[in-house]
Amino acid sequence: MMRFLKKYHKWLGIIISIFLIVFSISGIILNHRDLLSHFDINRNILPLEYHYHNWNNASIRGSIKTEDNRIFLYGNIGIWQTDSLFSTFSDFNKGFPKGIDHRKISKLIQYKNKLFAATLFGLYRFDNGNKLWTKVPLPFSGHNQRLCDLAIKNDSLLILSRSELLISNNGKDFIIRQLPAPEDYDDKASLFRTFWLIHSGELLGLPGKIIVDLVGFIIIFLCISGILYFIYPKIIRRRKKKNKNAESLRNCRKWNLKWHNKIGWISIIFLIITSITGMFLRPPLLIPIANARVGKIPFSILDSPNPWQDKLPRIHYDPKNDVFVLSTSEGIYYSNDNFSSPLKAFKVQPPVSIMGANVFKAAGKTKILVGSFSGLYLWNYSNGIIIDYITKEPYRAVKRSGPPIGTYVISGFSEHHPIGEVYFDYNHGAWPLGNNYGFPDMPQEITNQPISLWNVALEFHTARIYSSLIGNWYMLIIPLTALILLFVLASGFIRWFKIYRK
Repeated sequence: MMRFLKKYHKWLGIIISIFLIVFSISGIILNHRDLLSHFDINRNILPLEYHYHNWNNASIRGSIKTEDNRIFLYGNIGIWQTDSLFSTFSDFNKGFPKGIDHRKISKLIQYKNKLFAATLFGLYRFDNGNKLWTKVPLPFSGHNQRLCDLAIKNDSLLILSRSELLISNNGKDFIIRQLPAPEDYDDKASLFRTFWLIHSGELLGLPGKIIVDLVGFIIIFLCISGILYFIYPKIIRRRKKKNKNAESLRNCRKWNLKWHNKIGWISIIFLIITSITGMFLRPPLLIPIANARVGKIPFSILDSPNPWQDKLPRIHYDPKNDVFVLSTSEGIYYSNDNFSSPLKAFKVQPPVSIMGANVFKAAGKTKILVGSFSGLYLWNYSNGIIIDYITKEPYRAVKRSGPPIGTYVISGFSEHHPIGEVYFDYNHGAWPLGNNYGFPDMPQEITNQPISLWNVALEFHTARIYSSLIGNWYMLIIPLTALILLFVLASGFIRWFKIYRK
């Protein structure tokens, strides 16, 4: 038994060590997006699917036409001004901080003859005099600065963060509006979000992130020290053949083994928790927990009085019926009394990916166009009729297995090109609706836009970067690596306990 554990602890550990080191380094980067937001990577050094072509990779989320007939496109490429034929493009990003992450625009809107942009790092207003974007101070900081949507209600500007609604009558002064709980509120958290916060350490705020960073460094040390312990004997034998002193190498090997074991058993609980939570955050193991709900962990970031903490991607206001419609991570809700009573869930809702709605815009009386990685749908929320906006057929819910994405992976939408409406598929880019063609190619100055270091780390951490080599089989890398790691941890602990504790 001990020989079996020794053999497979060594070989399986060596096999997964490169993945573990990559997961650890990328995880540490992911934990510090604000700190590393100024660093970018050239897309040309990445696999082809990360290159821009035909406006893919969420380069465009939407477009607006201002009162003076200017047209702007916005999305992961920032903001670009174009003409009525989309024949020329000019950079409209002056004033944003360095780093493409600061140019990721969730929503662009015109309010009282001024342009406002919602970004990952706050609200920006375009200064017409100086011709640049200036940051608008908001009454909160940190993670809440990540804005998801903008809308207008009568004479007020609505700013939606991940957790709260801000209202302004002048674009300068804001009132924070915490939204009421929904009627079906159970004061629980999704199991997916609970695992996510535990895995990142954000469950305990900055101290939790630091602990998880330390776990990442421990994994790196265990991988390197394990490999060194494996190759030391070969180096020692080589030195002996050359009649060279190998005593220092023997001492290094002993020191290496001592701390490999010591740090391993001290941190094993944290390593197990990190492995288990990580393997459930990606398909296929994500699927069985996607809709599960659990009690909130006391004294953690989950234990918030705000029922909408980190759950508010999109908002729409219907002025004719005085109704607010909110797309949330828990479903789509509405308020017809200015948020004076609990929010009500729509009985019939269009499918929305777990990643949230990327398109959520008015499309006629009581109709909203809803686009996500689950497809693009025209939804009449007054009578519950849902039409697939691409196939023009009535939507019928179908139970399906596999990744939580649809045939059309919608990342944006525009209706300002002369050929008509155009949807943007994350993988394939711009596709005009109907039989119209002629959407322009991406100009070189836009295709050369970089990708943020944070996003590159995300691709490595989720193992998507390997899809260009092995296709959809990449989804098995994380669960298999985690399961093997659990075996390596258990086998290493058993051997240490039985041998060294004696």
